[in-house]
Amino acid sequence: MEDSNNSNRHSDRRQSYRYFSRPRECQFCTDKNLKIDYKDYNFLKRFILDDGKIRPRRQTGNCARHQRELARAIKRARHIALLPFSGEVLR
Repeated sequence: MEDSNNSNRHSDRRQSYRYFSRPRECQFCTDKNLKIDYKDYNFLKRFILDDGKIRPRRQTGNCARHQRELARAIKRARHIALLPFSGEVLR
């Protein structure tokens, strides 16, 4: 009986410590003056991980529409060699 009591207590403790992040708002939706441009590579570097991958929506807080535009701009900048495909140069 004591063992089942302890397991319930531990599961309650795990649930109480669970971290809930507040939802982030898309910075492009809130500030209409921000434009996604493939030629602004210094701005696009913020949305690339150290290994060269594009940051996911849950990290950037962008909405789906602006995340697609951002990915398209990063791919265009890579194609004309403004951004590297790998992350070695970013370090």
